[in-house]
Amino acid sequence: MLTRTDLRGAVPTLSQLRRALPRGGTDVNAVLPAVTPVVEAIAEHGVPAALDYTEKFDRVRPTSVRVPAEVIAQARRDLDPAIVDALEESIRRARLVHADQRRQTTLTQVVPGGTVAEKWIPVRRVGLYVPGGNAVYPSSVIMNVVPAQEAGVGSLVVASPPQADFGGWPHPTILAACALLGVDEVWAVGGAQGIALLAYGGTDTGTDTEVSRLLDPVDLITGPGNIYVTAAKRLVRGVVGIDAEAGPTEIAILADDSADPAVVAADLISQAEHDVLAASVLVTDSEALADAVDEALARAAGATKHSERVLTALAGPQSGIVLVDDIEAGLSVVDAYAAEHLEIQTRDARAVADRVTSAGAIFVGTYSPVSLGDYSAGSNHVLPTSGSAKYASGLSVQTFLRGVHVVDYDRDALAEIADRVITLADAEDLPAHGEAVQARFAGGAR
Repeated sequence: MLTRTDLRGAVPTLSQLRRALPRGGTDVNAVLPAVTPVVEAIAEHGVPAALDYTEKFDRVRPTSVRVPAEVIAQARRDLDPAIVDALEESIRRARLVHADQRRQTTLTQVVPGGTVAEKWIPVRRVGLYVPGGNAVYPSSVIMNVVPAQEAGVGSLVVASPPQADFGGWPHPTILAACALLGVDEVWAVGGAQGIALLAYGGTDTGTDTEVSRLLDPVDLITGPGNIYVTAAKRLVRGVVGIDAEAGPTEIAILADDSADPAVVAADLISQAEHDVLAASVLVTDSEALADAVDEALARAAGATKHSERVLTALAGPQSGIVLVDDIEAGLSVVDAYAAEHLEIQTRDARAVADRVTSAGAIFVGTYSPVSLGDYSAGSNHVLPTSGSAKYASGLSVQTFLRGVHVVDYDRDALAEIADRVITLADAEDLPAHGEAVQARFAGGAR
């Protein structure tokens, strides 16, 4: 079922690995011509343009962009108690993990009378994007909101596409998750137009007197979305900050012959369920396991609810099996691949996981599936994709903090280093830099 790449008997270079490994992805540049007019129109015209594009793309026009408080509250009241319980437990676990990520101010005395502090300041206002489409993602509300709140962000807005089936508001499960987290500002706008409106803001045209008409722009946008959302994030970057340009989801599994092929197949299917472009990759030193996983996929992939989507993803160039000589070679492969989600299903899985250097998140052993991380491990599921885990991190409290250096030198401390500062300024042919130092000691200046 899965295409195979056989690296046994070879020691490929990193360059060769990057070319040989299964990789799909999307061409964001290809959709920029379609997305650019959307972003430009909303930058100029604000809410009316956003609503026009919403009506065009989503075939619904909400009565206001901001969702009324009573709609959010009603969604919470109507939610199945079992789902409420599951969401509350996911929130509790996420808060435990993200609270431990908070940073403290550090103060370094460089010389007597000269200190440099680094303090961490939350972003003033953030926009948290929660996609619609193939699935409903209340879990993404949690993964975006909890780290922002734990970072101390004072103002946040969740944006999610309006749904024709729900009165032009975002899906009620999304709204209920916002209510459980204490989020009272939700915008019924999605896609490229949602990203642009978060960046530029505007004045709501709704007639509901309970809805604030002012839609303040944000300073940072986080959260995954489709290729049009990604293109819009690229276009507004610089006007606002963004977390990342997210590509289709991906899972890599490093496994040996101790792995259960049915479990491996189930995990590959679980990510293929997201999107026809989702990547599911098995790296193994066991041809017997590869054969057994293929057989398990053939049985299970066609029986799952979203079988057409799953089968398309598994058959795509982004998915496959990579055969290696041993787990040592497998580690080189998964580090080169730098998966969004990496599962280790080997003997002594914890020791093997400790040696991984490039992955968005690592799931150790049989009982730590990616599905757990998607919902209730306490970890964050907004992770780097398309190999960017080689240099980028997943969403965390740090995403919403800015490290600011505070330099505090007294007269003696500056005097002690003044000559060297002037020397370096002259070496760079920037004499006014040195003169700015000298001015503090001219004529008895204090």
